[in-house]
Amino acid sequence: MADVVEQSSDPPIEPSGGGSTGLRARFRRYRELDLTEEELATVLLFPVVMFLLTVSFYPIVDTVWGSLHTGYVLEHETKQFVGLQNYEQILNSGRFWNALTVSLIYTFVSVPIELVIGIGMALLLNRAFKGKYFIQAAILFPWALPTVINARIWAWMFHGEYGVINDMLVKIGILESPYPFLAVPDAALASMLFVTIWKTSSFMALIMLAGLSGIPSHLYEAARMDGASKWRQFRDITLPLLKPTILVALIFRTLPAFQAFGLPYGLTGGGPAEATTTLVLYDHKLTFNSLAFGRGSAAATIITLIALLIALIYVGTLYEPEVS
Repeated sequence: MADVVEQSSDPPIEPSGGGSTGLRARFRRYRELDLTEEELATVLLFPVVMFLLTVSFYPIVDTVWGSLHTGYVLEHETKQFVGLQNYEQILNSGRFWNALTVSLIYTFVSVPIELVIGIGMALLLNRAFKGKYFIQAAILFPWALPTVINARIWAWMFHGEYGVINDMLVKIGILESPYPFLAVPDAALASMLFVTIWKTSSFMALIMLAGLSGIPSHLYEAARMDGASKWRQFRDITLPLLKPTILVALIFRTLPAFQAFGLPYGLTGGGPAEATTTLVLYDHKLTFNSLAFGRGSAAATIITLIALLIALIYVGTLYEPEVS
């Protein structure tokens, strides 16, 4: 009996790569916007990647390249490669180490206090009471004010002769005569800390409030049925479940605090005697007042590396991967 040859009803498969037929088919799909998921993802991500390369990565690379040269930026000067000489000069500068000390004090004193105040405010605002949403909006007013405007307002309030704070303290008998808060190094730094805590504690409260809203209420109900006190509920339920939110809040506040510029610039100008000169303000003065663009780029690179190290420490300490 003759063999019967069965023929498949499926159309022949076009070659997918290399051949002209495959390329024509692919271009035809592109013209008709018939894209696979991978191709669509590539098309959508391409503008984002190009934007990041243009506004983020290129300036970083250019700054690092500039830190290895002298006479950089100024058109009438010739770029000269000096290697790590700019970094050596920065690390041997007493002004740099003073600015680093001020930045570390400013960051690691203000941020923990802001976090504690923010958690307390969030716990109060998480309750149901009349006018709750108005109060939530009102506490954000200090944070919503532009930093430089905030700094100028407080500079007048701390003024040694005309400031309202001196006037109030003298009237209630705490001070015998006006005190020059912004003219004494330690008092100026303490004043700057007070202003930043006043301004950004509400931002911390907003983030903590978002975290509290995500905690299931039945956990507290079960804890109350077991006789757990408010403190036990806070320690065993609220704090552990707020840990991811606390990590986000710390990163969002620590990095801007470490790179603070507007507040010291507007409040004290970095004085007196550079007692409130942060790293970024030091870098600004070095770059634009001294026109040392190479050393300024080196200082900016060092600041970026320190900020990255702080973020990595936070993530390594507080981050806990979810267990599925």
